[in-house]
Amino acid sequence: MASVKTWLMEIRAPFLLVTLISVLIGVSVAVYEPHSHAINILYLALAFVGALLSHIAVNVFNEYFDYKSGVDFKTMKTPFSGGSGVLPAGLLNPRSVYILGAACIAGIIAIGGYFIYAQGPLIIPIGVVGIFTVYFYTTHITKSPLLCAIAPGLGFGPLMVLGTYFALTGTYSLAAGLASLVPGFLVSNLLLLNQFPDVEADASVSRRHYPITIGREKSSLIYIAFVLAAYLALIISALVGVLPYLALLGVVTLPFGFLVVMGVRKYHDQIERLIPVMGRNVLLTLFLPMLMAIGIIVS
Repeated sequence: MASVKTWLMEIRAPFLLVTLISVLIGVSVAVYEPHSHAINILYLALAFVGALLSHIAVNVFNEYFDYKSGVDFKTMKTPFSGGSGVLPAGLLNPRSVYILGAACIAGIIAIGGYFIYAQGPLIIPIGVVGIFTVYFYTTHITKSPLLCAIAPGLGFGPLMVLGTYFALTGTYSLAAGLASLVPGFLVSNLLLLNQFPDVEADASVSRRHYPITIGREKSSLIYIAFVLAAYLALIISALVGVLPYLALLGVVTLPFGFLVVMGVRKYHDQIERLIPVMGRNVLLTLFLPMLMAIGIIVS
């Protein structure tokens, strides 16, 4: 039988921290808003498990479909892109990986069904869009540059943050929606930048993300636009009073974000030099929304 370590590699366990941050943002807004009430621990636990299952499912389906397409044998492996390498190495049975993804979706549906009962049917659109995105990301969404660019951010931003918020409150709010834009833009950037090393391999299996269709240099401009959008969404939300001023704690990452942007612009076509920048981009994706969420909670 495969070891626990192998399965942790397959689900890309270190990247699951992104899910924790997205859920934290939903919780922070639910706690901050004037109508807030005591957090239901059961609802919070189920919301987190559902979000975690969604992330695991998209990771393992990506691994499975990449293996089936053959792209895993062509990609340049980096610590942040190119897959885990588990299936090409024969460490797991592909069918077992697919079954894990299907089991995760079954768990998501079960948890969603509970929240329909407990909080109402308004969570259904989030669940439907989320499951569609999870399953079809690799096989269909990556064929459209625009959808490929926005789908990751949609999943870890509005869908996950608003889903958590709804699970806790039974409603939606402007504050939760605006707060969700910050991880949304950053996670879309995370996937965008991670596509830079895979341009040739991905093109060979008919993918059409922006680094393929418009090149790495122009895609680096999209990266910059998304970083700016994340900061602007936070700053404007605080200035107009939708989010508390302490949410601006996330802005302390601005100098670091500037360094990451400069690195992307300078090394967009030098993959070996870009790899450390990709690592710093992961830190930006985690720390900017985390600090924002902490600021909201302590307000």
